[in-house]
Amino acid sequence: MKIAEEGYPFIIGSLVPGAALAGLYPVHHWVSLFAIGIVLIIFALACAFFFRNPRREIPAGEKVILSPADGRVVKVKPIEDDFVGRGHRVDIFLSVLDAHLNRIPTSGTVDFVRHRPGRFFSAFKDKASEYNERTDIGISGKRGRFRVAQIAGSIARRIVCRVGEKDVVQAGQLYGMIRFGSRTEISFPDSFAPCVKPGEHVKAGESIVGKLVEDA
Repeated sequence: MKIAEEGYPFIIGSLVPGAALAGLYPVHHWVSLFAIGIVLIIFALACAFFFRNPRREIPAGEKVILSPADGRVVKVKPIEDDFVGRGHRVDIFLSVLDAHLNRIPTSGTVDFVRHRPGRFFSAFKDKASEYNERTDIGISGKRGRFRVAQIAGSIARRIVCRVGEKDVVQAGQLYGMIRFGSRTEISFPDSFAPCVKPGEHVKAGESIVGKLVEDA
């Protein structure tokens, strides 16, 4: 199983001292230190699960929009966006059980990367979209303009974005993550039709959340 590079400090930082403390038990029989060691080992395993980087089959073509995140669709709504124009937005909630790596939804060029400090309301709530800390990227592709937002939640306190302005990106490409528990939104023009509904579970870089209208 592949692990995101951001996870190694958490995993190694817990596993090494945990194994050391647990390993002292046969010699010294220190029950309390053994228990702490086991807790640290379990935490390291939990971090490995959280920071996993599952293999994905990336659908080809410019007529589809891919999910930028693993999680559950909580809202699909029409929008009027200052970058995208008239279109649709799909909001995805990521629980702590979901893989938290984000992927590019469509190929193109990054027009901007904007970080906005904010609050840390539960990512499941609609007000998280308006008030929480977030990073937006704008992508210009052959089929229009697209916006992806990484939004921190009540537990998530760090947003990682690996792309910059003028970067050329490919659909399905890994570009960042949010830890631990968060929300991701994808906005796209009305030349595409949403093809997911609230309650559905999607996978980053694999699930199709929008299709070109002529093919929908």
